[in-house]
Amino acid sequence: MPPPSDIVKVAIEWPGANAQLMEIDQKKPLSSIIREVCDGWSLSGSEQFALRYADGPQLYITEQSRSEIKNGTILRLAISSARAARQLLDRIQSHGIDSRLEALKELAKLSADPTFATEFISMEGIGTLARLVESGTHFGEMLAFTLTAFLELMDHGIVSWDLISLSFIKQVGKVSVECNRDCIICGSVGEIAGYVNQPMVDVSILQRSLAILESMVLNSHSLYHRVAQEITVGQLIGHLQVSNQEIQTYAIALINALFLKAPEDRRQEEHTNPLDQRLTEMASTLAQKHLRSIILNHVIRGNRPIKAEMAHQLYVLQVLTFNLLEERMMTKMDPSDQAQRDIIFELRRIAFDGENDPSGTEKRKAMYTKDYKMLGFTNHVNPAMDFTQTPPGMLALDNMLYLAKLHQDTYIRIVLENSSREDKHECPFGRCAIELTRMLCEILQVGELPNEGCNDYHPMFFTHDRAWEEFFCVCIQLLNKTWKEMRATAEDFNKVMQVVREQITRTLAMKPSSLDQLKGKLRGLSYSEILRLRQSERMSQDDFQSPPIIELRERIQPEILELIKQQRLNRLCEGSCFRKLGNRRRQEKFWFCRLSLNHKVLHYGDLDESPQGEVPFELLTDKIPVSDIKSVVTGKDCPHMKEKSALKQNKEVLEQAFSILYDPDENLNFVAPNKYEYCIWTDGLCALLGREMGSDLTRSDLDTLISMEMKLRLLDLENITIPEAPPPVPKEPSTYNFTYNYG
Repeated sequence: MPPPSDIVKVAIEWPGANAQLMEIDQKKPLSSIIREVCDGWSLSGSEQFALRYADGPQLYITEQSRSEIKNGTILRLAISSARAARQLLDRIQSHGIDSRLEALKELAKLSADPTFATEFISMEGIGTLARLVESGTHFGEMLAFTLTAFLELMDHGIVSWDLISLSFIKQVGKVSVECNRDCIICGSVGEIAGYVNQPMVDVSILQRSLAILESMVLNSHSLYHRVAQEITVGQLIGHLQVSNQEIQTYAIALINALFLKAPEDRRQEEHTNPLDQRLTEMASTLAQKHLRSIILNHVIRGNRPIKAEMAHQLYVLQVLTFNLLEERMMTKMDPSDQAQRDIIFELRRIAFDGENDPSGTEKRKAMYTKDYKMLGFTNHVNPAMDFTQTPPGMLALDNMLYLAKLHQDTYIRIVLENSSREDKHECPFGRCAIELTRMLCEILQVGELPNEGCNDYHPMFFTHDRAWEEFFCVCIQLLNKTWKEMRATAEDFNKVMQVVREQITRTLAMKPSSLDQLKGKLRGLSYSEILRLRQSERMSQDDFQSPPIIELRERIQPEILELIKQQRLNRLCEGSCFRKLGNRRRQEKFWFCRLSLNHKVLHYGDLDESPQGEVPFELLTDKIPVSDIKSVVTGKDCPHMKEKSALKQNKEVLEQAFSILYDPDENLNFVAPNKYEYCIWTDGLCALLGREMGSDLTRSDLDTLISMEMKLRLLDLENITIPEAPPPVPKEPSTYNFTYNYG
């Protein structure tokens, strides 16, 4: 007979004594259980003790978390969180250096525990740590452990970041700047740059300082202004020149945080303030050659592979840089603004500079209309009206002017080449440039917030000071070339744009490392090559519509669906690693989840780092019986998506979020690392619950596998036309008197 569900069998340890094997009744108060454990070792004062996990993060067990204790768990009897917090606080304020160092070291470990953190903070522990930092008398390991504990405690969100003093910010900023100075010196002598040759403790101090500054900027409107006054992007550039990628990552993360908050702060300011120019300053800093070249040479082209966290920060920086274009993208042209109209006049002048203006006003107006038609504007009389739609707004005109001024020969060639063609085959430059700008904004998601978990950065955008404009110049030449290859007319405009979009997206997926490489790959993707690729893909997904083929599909489909189901369940048995999102954005904490081999239990647990292979069931301490799962919800219906900040409530994160709801009114929340893992897990969980697998991946796999299976079965009928209807039954023979004489 199985034990009652309220009884949990555990082992409890105490230093210097044999472990106790106990059956814990979850209905009994936790204090009674602790008293019982203390009596087993003849310990008095049970109220001074608590239970903690012996493995993993070794968290304190509370009445709220005790339901997570599973059979076979090893626990440890320890002093209570309040007593531990008081002892550590007293030792931290003691005069003995060794005692204070050991106390800070232990505090750095315990601060990740929310139960301990609550007690320590209630005793004004945060203020004590802040004063230690502000004093400027702590160095080396002592400062590293102090900053680590401070950061962990603040991460719990119990105390507002707004309470942090200016002197604390100055001291943390001073640490960052002084470390930065050391980094530059190390790099100047040509030795291995940065802190790799310095004691690891210095690296820890710098990492914690940068992380604290980033959290201040992200979590407090007022602290953003203070940090922005103390730390400049120029001071952070030195950290990008070291060979330690962790330091580089923290530095770029802080730059991104400053940049991310700047637009929001600027919108919220109602009065003139010196910091109102911060957005402009950040924009110019991020665009300047110095920062870009350092990131390119020391990070992207460094001698170390780019880790996932660094790739994400580069992606965020790329998105935020492109978002500087949003203002121009959403600005309509004012037809009455002479300065804006002068830009159009300049485009006309550059293209047709050799022609003299006629003297009469009417003749000049007629010639301008003719020239604007040759330039390819939709509105020949007043081309300013072409730029009144947003997007792309004035951004399209900016791109055209950049091409005309910096690539003048190319601009003139495109305009004159098309103006000399027959009317029906001319490529309208103005219309194409406007539509191409809109397309590039969509492809590169200009104006959208960075997606949490996305690492899709493009190295080539870090190779040029005006990468966006140069990218446009390459693409407009591609459009003109494709137009000629398609022998397109005005009626084919949308078809040409579809082909050009496909050429660009296919090339971006190859991740060209430079603009020259981009040009080479685009040359290889001519219109004929796109047709060949489309034909190849169409053949691989060919779906005949004749009744016999449809009937064959219907017979094969259940078999293929069962195959997909087994593949999904096998993947769940292998398990996947998920990022644990805390208060501090992008912190490196992970957890792993996998399905038991008998498909009856989901095992999960926290990990210190991302695993390189399969995680054994023994390391996954928590479990959920599949029979307890009530439903699987996705997107906005997930509990953890209803609580996230605006940054995380973007389209991609919502599309990759799902939650398991299980008895009794509990939930396990996921954010998949990518769309593929999201489909695998949602399909697998639906299969476990006996529900239909409805993901895009299932539909794609189903089409692919059915197509392959059908082609294999129809190999003998190759080049034979399959009739729409079954062949007619032949007429009956005149006689059934069949005789065979074999002699």
